[in-house]
Amino acid sequence: MTPATARVAAADLDTGVGSSSWWRVALTGQVTGPLAALILAVVIFSTTTENFFSGANLALVVQQSVVVGTLAIGQTLVVLTAGIDLACAAIMVMGSVVIGRIAVSGNVWLALLAGVVVTVLLGAVNGSLVSLASLPPFIVTLGVLTALTAGARLFTDSASYPIKSTLLTALNHGPRVGGVTITYGAMAWIGLTVLMAYALTQTKWGTRIYTVGDNPHAAELVGINVKRVLFGVYVVAGLIYAIAAWQALGRTPTADPAGYPTANLDSITAVVIGGTSLFGGRGGVTGTLVGTLIVTVLQNGLTHAGIDSLYQQVATGVLVVLAVAVDRLTRTRQSR
Repeated sequence: MTPATARVAAADLDTGVGSSSWWRVALTGQVTGPLAALILAVVIFSTTTENFFSGANLALVVQQSVVVGTLAIGQTLVVLTAGIDLACAAIMVMGSVVIGRIAVSGNVWLALLAGVVVTVLLGAVNGSLVSLASLPPFIVTLGVLTALTAGARLFTDSASYPIKSTLLTALNHGPRVGGVTITYGAMAWIGLTVLMAYALTQTKWGTRIYTVGDNPHAAELVGINVKRVLFGVYVVAGLIYAIAAWQALGRTPTADPAGYPTANLDSITAVVIGGTSLFGGRGGVTGTLVGTLIVTVLQNGLTHAGIDSLYQQVATGVLVVLAVAVDRLTRTRQSR
């Protein structure tokens, strides 16, 4: 367990809250490096391209980040337990096509509820296999990804459903401020980040997640039910994927079984670049928000610079490798 994690764990297990202000815990350490990288990227693209720093383009960057950013919140919870969820976007897509198919009949509220139930149940399936059956998260979620990729097509006969309901597309709308639309989907993403940052740094539930991810055997010794924590994390992640499905229906008003094919890996990329350790026990959702913006800013800025999309993928891949290498080096130094 890292020193920071140990201090928070000790305080939370005794009192239920940390000794420091929760927002200070959420915004220090992990976020510093990614935030500096984000600011540097914005400065570079603002000075080397014409329209990058316009209000309309910056709003577009945020809107492009919303779905993957929300998925990455659920992914962060899983990664903090030293797991991984390769099926997060597939779960989201399954939820969205269930919503779309039921909404065709006109019962929009039932459709939305059914989508939430589906994503939560799929999260529970992942959680059960990882916690109760003690199967590796990588294998479990890879299998679920494969099954859902085909399952969504079978469920819809490979058809997509146009979304016409104002309720289902509501998250893509919002108030205009200074000529720029601040969408409810973006508000939901930021609000959910704040909520999860508070939960992770200020509650016993959050402390247990860090402790389980850092050392599950030590967690058991201090009385933490490791299996319950793991199961709960995957269920909460499933609920978060339902919110992402709702956001996706607003962004692209079509429930498409082939939608968001790279979002599974994009969410992992955002988590890693945001400073959360793939080895568990260190990181948080605030860094993930910054990591998501870094990826989107990089893609958007390179597009403005006229760089081919293939080179954008190369740049993103290099960033991921560097982030993992830095994390590995940091943990090695801390263990000495």
